[in-house]
Amino acid sequence: MNNTANTVKKLHRSTSDRMVAGVCGGWADYLGVDPSILRIGLVAATILGAGAPILVYAACWALPPEDNAE
Repeated sequence: MNNTANTVKKLHRSTSDRMVAGVCGGWADYLGVDPSILRIGLVAATILGAGAPILVYAACWALPPEDNAE
């Protein structure tokens, strides 16, 4: 019988891979991608979306805890 623990990925803000608040670093860790890709995508979406992604970034800054706060 294989007794493996279920690991649940939790969204968090990164304290080690941050430029401003650690939002892109935390999302990149959660999704398993390079944080630079998310940062470039966020900047592009902000420019093309007339600033609306800034509100999403602010919510992601305020809601999830930092990774060492667990």
